[in-house]
Amino acid sequence: MSKKTKIFIAGGGLAGLTNAILLSKAGFEVCLAERKFYPFHRVCGEYVSNEALPFLKSLGLNPEDLQASKLEKLIIAAPSGKTIHAPLDLGGFGISRYTLDEQLYLIAKQQGVEFLLGEKITDIYFHDEQFNISLAGKTYQADLVIGAFGKRSNLDKQLQRSSFFKRSPYMGVKYHVKLDFPKDTIRLDNFEGGYCGLNSIGTDSYCLCYLSENRHLKKYGSIATVEEQVLSKNPFLREVFRNAEFIWDKPETINEIAFERKTLIENHILMCGDTAGMIAPLCGNGMAIAIHSAKILSSCIVNICLDGINPSKRAQLEKAYIQTWQQEFAQRLFIGRTIQKLFGHNQVSEIAIGSLNHFPKLLSFLVKQTHGKVFKVEST
Repeated sequence: MSKKTKIFIAGGGLAGLTNAILLSKAGFEVCLAERKFYPFHRVCGEYVSNEALPFLKSLGLNPEDLQASKLEKLIIAAPSGKTIHAPLDLGGFGISRYTLDEQLYLIAKQQGVEFLLGEKITDIYFHDEQFNISLAGKTYQADLVIGAFGKRSNLDKQLQRSSFFKRSPYMGVKYHVKLDFPKDTIRLDNFEGGYCGLNSIGTDSYCLCYLSENRHLKKYGSIATVEEQVLSKNPFLREVFRNAEFIWDKPETINEIAFERKTLIENHILMCGDTAGMIAPLCGNGMAIAIHSAKILSSCIVNICLDGINPSKRAQLEKAYIQTWQQEFAQRLFIGRTIQKLFGHNQVSEIAIGSLNHFPKLLSFLVKQTHGKVFKVEST
């Protein structure tokens, strides 16, 4: 009899949890390490394209049961306040990562996934067809390791990933707020050096999440002053920061957000989700891509390694994953990086919004180019 393949997942976000559920369901022995305890907040726009909806329901997660909002309309605004409106053809839903990740975690636990929570991974070492993972003074062994540790991690540094050493000009900031705004609409507002997204996440709460160049923080010294001196030059954002009820005492933040190309395989670790590549947040499709990338990786693992792994199968797996990932996401991420150059700077943003107002079908085309089709749900 062949030895049961052991899989270790580093990181418990959307990609990590989705992989854990699918691989455990397929019969693999799965262990997932996450440095925090569920539930917790993450910097995220908290919008999921409906391309992921049937797949999530197949896992046992129905956003309607979690009071997620239905999002059907898009507004993009220039720094001056000039706007363009468009329908979201496929639509999507808004939901807090606090809620969504916890539900996926509970599904994974029911599926038999072993969790190591509140512990930091200090080393991942591959030798003689075996991984050794060090955390909390213990060493765990696995046949496969999936890297799902997010946008940026010290593990990137430890693995000497080139993307880690390329300086990024961006920081991300997220609040939950209450205000008077349509629950079916996503609004994207530009300001000098960044852009801010706003959408309902169900009940009476909204996600307010923005990306800003770090130079503003260096100049003004605090996030609050950046919001007052930079974001509030946009008339809509000025009213939001003056009149919205901010639910948290302080925001969730993340620094050095990079959109550079990343390697999908590093020392035989299979990278997934934002760890493999991140689409520009203004495209609004990062959560669906993270989920879909996990589905792709898990399918490759199931198809090739269900009855064990050896050097030949490992090479086959890595090749299949790279090819499938590139076919599905490479163009979308490239288009996202290209679109991002049109926003976040006053003059360029004003020209872009003006042009899209004259050619409204172009906006719908760009939205479609950064979104995929509804995931295929395999029969069980």
